[in-house]
Amino acid sequence: MNAEHKSPRGIARLKVSVRDLVRHMHLRWYLYLLLFTIWGLAYVRLFFDATPRVPVLFNWTPSLPYKVALLHSGTSALHRGDFVVFAFAGDGIRRYPGLAGQPFFKIVRGLPGDTVSVAGREVRINGELVGVAKTHAFDRHPLDPIAPGVIPAGRYYVQGMSPDSFDSRYRESGLVRVEQVIGVVDPLF
Repeated sequence: MNAEHKSPRGIARLKVSVRDLVRHMHLRWYLYLLLFTIWGLAYVRLFFDATPRVPVLFNWTPSLPYKVALLHSGTSALHRGDFVVFAFAGDGIRRYPGLAGQPFFKIVRGLPGDTVSVAGREVRINGELVGVAKTHAFDRHPLDPIAPGVIPAGRYYVQGMSPDSFDSRYRESGLVRVEQVIGVVDPLF
């Protein structure tokens, strides 16, 4: 008998709380509109269009020491040492499809005409050591270093500052085409 009385009261309480929620939403519609707009934009950003649309970028990865930067959209002539954001389109997409089109924040280390050489896992540009390629990714998938050769016109060698950065040191990332570059970045801090 006790269980029978608890059930209707629980349902009544649920009806009251749903009614209160609807009333609260009606009275404060502007807050819920803002909340649902933010959720909607985040959903679109994650699943449909990863391209940054605002000039302020936030970096949450250890590949670069900067956390906030200003984006200058468009591609002018890139120079060695420029910080760039580009849409990922490397061969790694086959293994990690979620990387397709994701914005990557890296430093231009090699320009068209530069020579990339690989000795063991050491990667050099024009004879200067720029990094050592790791043997495996975080998921133990083997990683191959970039193929040696001359960087062709319209492509760039980009790299993060962390030894764990997924960048042009690896075939799966590769060289970045100029069409992939979203813009040049000025790190703030």
